[in-house]
Amino acid sequence: MNDIEALAGTLDAAVRDARAIPRLTDKAELDVDAAYAVQRAVIRRRVARHERLAGVKMGFTSKAKMVQMGVHDVIWGLLTDAMLIESRVDVGRLIHPRIEPEIAYLIGRPVRSAADVDAAVAGVAVGFEVLDSRYEDFSFTLPDVIADNASAAGYGVGAWHDPRDVANVGMLMEIDGQAVQAGSSAAILGDPMRSLRAAARLAGQAGITLEPGWVVLAGAATAAVPLPAGAHVRVTASGLGSVEVTT
Repeated sequence: MNDIEALAGTLDAAVRDARAIPRLTDKAELDVDAAYAVQRAVIRRRVARHERLAGVKMGFTSKAKMVQMGVHDVIWGLLTDAMLIESRVDVGRLIHPRIEPEIAYLIGRPVRSAADVDAAVAGVAVGFEVLDSRYEDFSFTLPDVIADNASAAGYGVGAWHDPRDVANVGMLMEIDGQAVQAGSSAAILGDPMRSLRAAARLAGQAGITLEPGWVVLAGAATAAVPLPAGAHVRVTASGLGSVEVTT
């Protein structure tokens, strides 16, 4: 446990100081279970600073990324209210800022298992996630990225819409009016609902209830791109409108 807390302290300091650190696995033996323990310890530190749990983010939701990382399941992290980006993000407080287009779900009732989640969806929206690996050179192993809360740094969502089928929604991300990524929500495990169900499954296994008002980021519809300072980003999804952020 002391090792878990020490590793969590190292990662937490990296986030707060916006300072890149060597991979944890360069010096510590860390398997997936221990990595999630580190992740939870980091989140406990944030909660102790009066942040509030606000949702779940999913990672490795594309088959290509799973193959690249040599895994057969998604990974996940936790969101807090301090990660919500209303309109502007200060990339000067980040190390390796990147952004990707997302499908977001709003939870309307408690979800304790994957069986509960379909009926618990209160809304769906286009969103974005700002990623920021805390490791030097944006280089990490699977346990490293899990411990680092799946590289979560911030997120934003557009207007919520009534639950609907978003299995194959066209998505576009623009920076300063120029298209930088285009794709489909089908890139998210073939259907973002599969990612939502995985979120409920993994949270339930960890003893975490998805609470009303929580957001689940189902995963990226395209690859992430670097997020420069002084930029304006717009993410659009067919039928869901758009969401914007400036840096």
